[in-house]
Amino acid sequence: MAIWQGRPKRKSSGGRLRLARKKRKFEVGREKQFTRLGVRKVKMYRVKGANTKARLLLIDSANVVDPKTNAIKKVKILTVKTNPSNPNYVQRNIMTKGATVMTELGEAVITSRCGQDGVVNAVLLGSAEPKTP
Repeated sequence: MAIWQGRPKRKSSGGRLRLARKKRKFEVGREKQFTRLGVRKVKMYRVKGANTKARLLLIDSANVVDPKTNAIKKVKILTVKTNPSNPNYVQRNIMTKGATVMTELGEAVITSRCGQDGVVNAVLLGSAEPKTP
């Protein structure tokens, strides 16, 4: 059975909603495929307007921005520390936007949408060094 993102058969009040048309191709959804830790693997999708989306299936590095120096470095991802979208994603090393990952530079928060952008961009969190005036 296909995943459909159209209108439901019921109103918010619970009454029956009589649809005036059938399902359309642009309302079809796709099954979830998560971005996990591993050697880079990308799957391309055709979307509306003959555009493409790159879905990351596996990735082992991220483009990390250091907010203090504004420098961008490509660093290796070691593990997923937290993921606010689902706590079970941490055990499975699944990355989504907003997830905190441990990199070679330290902890970083993912800012890109891995399932659509085809890349992992992250911002480095504050370092443990004390600030001196």
